[in-house]
Amino acid sequence: MTCRSNTQRRLQPVLISLTCTIMSSFARAEEISPVEDSPIRSYFLIDQLEHSTSRYTNGSASEDALRLNTSAWIGGDYQRIWLYTEGTKPESAKIEDVDVQVLYGALVTPFWDLQIGLRYFKPLPSAPSRQYAVLGVQGLAPYRFGVQAAAFISEYGDLSARAEIEYELLLTQRWILQPRLATNIALQEVEEQGVGHGLNDLELGLRLRYEIRREFSPYVGVSWHKRYGETAQFAQDRGELVGEWNLLAGIRAWF
Repeated sequence: MTCRSNTQRRLQPVLISLTCTIMSSFARAEEISPVEDSPIRSYFLIDQLEHSTSRYTNGSASEDALRLNTSAWIGGDYQRIWLYTEGTKPESAKIEDVDVQVLYGALVTPFWDLQIGLRYFKPLPSAPSRQYAVLGVQGLAPYRFGVQAAAFISEYGDLSARAEIEYELLLTQRWILQPRLATNIALQEVEEQGVGHGLNDLELGLRLRYEIRREFSPYVGVSWHKRYGETAQFAQDRGELVGEWNLLAGIRAWF
């Protein structure tokens, strides 16, 4: 009996000390603020700010133009607000091909966002503008192909779609070659906008940039653009040719 009492007396300070340590740990844990695992961030990319010199496929004429293509987002890892803008200013005409999209994007699988929102589009200076509802996806496909695809339905019920695929090939740590493909299709003819039924056009581009800094890169390149079907016929009726090569020089920057 005496032996058991002595053992209890020896263990009692140890148990008291252990209890105090545990209670102190819980108290400190309650004082620590929770860690925010999805902070609000933002990103703005000037993907293309370029000067192009067009050489028509028959070699008969050339025209300079300035082109702008940007994308931006604000949000967390799972939900974001996206803004896409695009436009072209030919040397001898007003701004055309104005395209502005404001979208809500949600991460649905790793590397892929589902997007829904609104679009404003004015393809030609003389054409009426249209507003669209947008449903699209954007993300990174296997082998690191960047993909952006969207379907549009206008206020008049016209259905169309656009897809872009690009890839970044690292030649060195600073020299990057970027091939790009873009195409537009439409289910209805919209003559006042110069849009025909079916495949509208196809654009292939190749840009070589040098990253002076990761955030700033001048580039040079070449692109080929051709219209098809009714869209090509509408272009010819306006006095435009349906195919052209473009020599490009521009900058790419992000913030």
